[in-house]
Amino acid sequence: MNDKNKLWDGRFTEATDTFVEAFTASVDFDKQLAQYDIQGSIAHATMLAEVGVLSADELADIERGLAQIAAQITAGNFTWSVALEDVHMNIEKALTDIIGDTGKKLHTGRSRNDQIATDIRLYLRAMVDEILEKLRRLQSGLLDLAEQEVDTIMPGSTHLQVAQPVTFGHHLMAWFTMVERDYDRLSDCRKRINVSPLGAAALAGTTYPIDRALTARLLGFEAVATNSLDAVSDRDFAIEFTGAAAILMMHLSRWAEEIVLWSSPQFDYIDLPDRFCTGSSIMPQKKNPDVPELVRGKSGRVFGHLMALLTLMKGQPLAYNKDNQEDKEPLFDTVQTVLKCLTAYADMIPAIITKKANMKQAASRGHATATDLADYLVNKGLPFRDAHEVVGQLVALAIKNDTDLSGVPLATLQAHCELIGDDVDLSLEGSVNARSHIGGTAPASVLLAIQTARNAMKQ
Repeated sequence: MNDKNKLWDGRFTEATDTFVEAFTASVDFDKQLAQYDIQGSIAHATMLAEVGVLSADELADIERGLAQIAAQITAGNFTWSVALEDVHMNIEKALTDIIGDTGKKLHTGRSRNDQIATDIRLYLRAMVDEILEKLRRLQSGLLDLAEQEVDTIMPGSTHLQVAQPVTFGHHLMAWFTMVERDYDRLSDCRKRINVSPLGAAALAGTTYPIDRALTARLLGFEAVATNSLDAVSDRDFAIEFTGAAAILMMHLSRWAEEIVLWSSPQFDYIDLPDRFCTGSSIMPQKKNPDVPELVRGKSGRVFGHLMALLTLMKGQPLAYNKDNQEDKEPLFDTVQTVLKCLTAYADMIPAIITKKANMKQAASRGHATATDLADYLVNKGLPFRDAHEVVGQLVALAIKNDTDLSGVPLATLQAHCELIGDDVDLSLEGSVNARSHIGGTAPASVLLAIQTARNAMKQ
């Protein structure tokens, strides 16, 4: 047994079991919330002074003590104690050691329940802002690369089979559009993060004359949580963030799959600079795309955290329960995983080296302009289903002759269908340029999409 040394042990007759103390402590991981805990404490103390619960001198002592603790933590000189359970009680005990009994007044009108809820929201708001900045950096790199590759022809695929020719710039803009939705989701999620639970106390509010609107303003919150029970036990903002993060990671994983395929000798569409690859311990010729492979693998990590948080909350009655101690590690790891993956991609994506000739050659296989020929026949008056059948027969003929549809001589095409004239164009360039509508793959349309995206990002 440990000696009684808790800040809450007044009603207890024996000390906490050593194993239970370690098992229930969270300081090993929640200490990373220290700066947000101090920020929240300063706002709370400022409010208490404003409403007359603390004197001006007491507020000054608390601010001085918390500043000293913050400096110690930043310098790595602060001693964390498992016996004090969590980040809150470690800081409160240190504050009392520095400024005396005034430190014991800081917790007036506050509970660890609303304190941790506030800390997590402050932390997550800051992390979302950092993620949004990294998303914009990634998007800027995508736009630059898309502009460089606006004329680069590659095969567009469905079922991983050659479907129609597109430009690499158009393909990159599909990636851009995915993460633009991710940006919007996280921006919207931030609104529900940015709500102050401070003042809800343990679950029922407090009898002290607190000013919750003041602490919300001091901490930059846009609103005050309107129900004290919900305020201390709500974690759906964290679940929503993790859900948005999971979708973002799913998108990055899809990109990873394409990058891994394209950089393989079987595709050979792109090359990744050596600094983003690793080698083999046994095969000297290997150049492995480890960065995208690892991002692809880390997506499952975030998916798992989402399921963990959903499971954590699904059986909890109102209000706060100790279960919620388990919300932090999945959330922290999700944040760090997303930040690291975005950093890797923001550096790697703009550095992709395209092999234009290989891309175009791949697009010339697989009868990629078959749909263009069908559309041509429709414009000549043939119903689409009939045109589809005619072109299918010509594709079968091309396969029999071991050539691509674009390689079938014009005379052969005309012999098979009298509607085909000398003006037929089955070139890859003709196919791409013909799709010049909004969202199409024509270089002019892609350039418009790039400029539109750049303008939107400035707003």
